[in-house]
Amino acid sequence: MPIIHINMTEGRTEEQKQKIAEGITDVMVKEAKVKEEAVRIIFNDLKGENLAIGKKLFKDLNK
Repeated sequence: MPIIHINMTEGRTEEQKQKIAEGITDVMVKEAKVKEEAVRIIFNDLKGENLAIGKKLFKDLNK
């Protein structure tokens, strides 16, 4: 049973996450030869203050 973790900054809609889940599941079924119902996807929405790129917090990158 594949368990896929997706870490993204927050802001995606439920509809976007649904489409992402469908696409990833389709790839796993085709390429990994697993059953659709075996695929587990965990979305982790990261707040900008909980992610750093280099020395800057993500929320401060465009400042």
